[in-house]
Amino acid sequence: MAISIYGLGIAAAVILIGIYRLLQVGKRDKRMPPGPPTLPILGNIHQIPTTGLFKQFREWSKQYGSVFSLKLGSANIVVLCDRKAIHKLLVEKGANFSDRPESYVGNLLTQGDHVALQQMDTTWREKRKVISHTFSPKQLDENHYKVQEAESTVLMANLLETPEDFYDQIKRYTASVAASITYGQRGATPDNFWAKWTEAMEPGANPPVDEFPFLKLIPASMAAWKRRGISAGKVMDGVWGNARQIINDRRARGERRNCIIDNLLDEYEKKGSPFTDHSFNNLMGEVVEGGADTTAAQLLTLVLAFAANPRVQERARQEIDACCGSDRSPTWSDFASLPYINCIIKEGMRWRPVAVTALPHRARADDEYDGMFIPKDTTIFIATWAIHHLDSIYEDSEQFNPDRYLDHPKLANDYAGTSDYLKRDHYNYGAGRRICPGIHLAERNMWRIAAKLLWAYEFSPPINAVTGKEQPLDTEAYNPGILQAPLPFNVRIKPRSKEHIATIIKERSEADGFMEQYR
Repeated sequence: MAISIYGLGIAAAVILIGIYRLLQVGKRDKRMPPGPPTLPILGNIHQIPTTGLFKQFREWSKQYGSVFSLKLGSANIVVLCDRKAIHKLLVEKGANFSDRPESYVGNLLTQGDHVALQQMDTTWREKRKVISHTFSPKQLDENHYKVQEAESTVLMANLLETPEDFYDQIKRYTASVAASITYGQRGATPDNFWAKWTEAMEPGANPPVDEFPFLKLIPASMAAWKRRGISAGKVMDGVWGNARQIINDRRARGERRNCIIDNLLDEYEKKGSPFTDHSFNNLMGEVVEGGADTTAAQLLTLVLAFAANPRVQERARQEIDACCGSDRSPTWSDFASLPYINCIIKEGMRWRPVAVTALPHRARADDEYDGMFIPKDTTIFIATWAIHHLDSIYEDSEQFNPDRYLDHPKLANDYAGTSDYLKRDHYNYGAGRRICPGIHLAERNMWRIAAKLLWAYEFSPPINAVTGKEQPLDTEAYNPGILQAPLPFNVRIKPRSKEHIATIIKERSEADGFMEQYR
């Protein structure tokens, strides 16, 4: 009996210890940055919205400070709404904070072959090297600029014919530029294969499968989030695999074009490839995806902002008209003469960033910031939208006001690389070693289109068919997802004059002749 009672006591003690340890799961280490109260086991999971987490980040930063933490079960998250913290951790300590957290859903989508999601390993470095070299300022300004100029001229001309299709035409433009440079194939129309290139990975859109691995065991038939990830992955593999097959068939006919994929395949045939076929196909697709979708989203934001802010249009045109008149459209060589266009680009990136929470980073080892502990494997978020909409950093942050950048005449990469973090213009390209490698392409694409559109057209809200009055634009209507773009909207697009129309038609003829090689 004594042995039985003793055994029961041991069992009870073990159970109590187990319960105690279980209840510690989800509890925040007191040394970590502050954050919202946690629940045992869950941590803050119950407070994570299924969509719109980027706005919740701002509210938490107001309550708990510009650097705060969350708990998802046993996992730690630190959110940065602070320019100094971003610089100190992601830039100065980039060796420790440049990995990505494990992403089960990301692996469903990409099979682990995506430069934006990969760990900081040899393959990742090789991919970054390819992208950085291909889209360096030198390559863009000496080689690729002809494609960008020609396609931007085609866009202007297409809007003469079908201004109501501006949404698809802008997406066609960015996809065709990226596909022409990458594959040597253009998308002449919005429904062309090369003109069609992500809601599935929005923080909060999926259950915390990386924090609670047992959720991986749920069959796809019972998990919509898993089916969505698998389906999206098959679509990506199908599109990028099809693109590669078209290039293989072209090369088999002895046709080689001056583009990224042909140049790389020629090189790899001589000395061997550092990538598997799947990884290489994904890399080429990622280049197009990164150069198309995000830039299109920002350009659509600018069209929305133009129509909602006639004062911005008027000021920009005063500058453009003094430089170009109506005899020619602006080109990249006019950059120094049109500083307000650069202000407009920066404000669009700040006002409605595409990557509202950015892709998360991961701490490789224990670290600290300002006396606050950051444990190994902590997930680090740059709260892009939240930072951009803090009035303490950007006065009247809800307003679209390019004037706030009048003292920022340089491109975004110049401010991203400065040690003076207070001069950083915005965080839409990320920070540190994970900063977007296509930053130079994106900056030039957006500047060209903004300058040409404002030179050629007037933008205004649509007219209500019933009242005959202008219909207000909804500047908050954006799709959910890790990358956000305006939902389809209507604006009136009117050519500025007959002289502008004549110039567009003349320049279109020249552009068509050049783009014929990418048919």
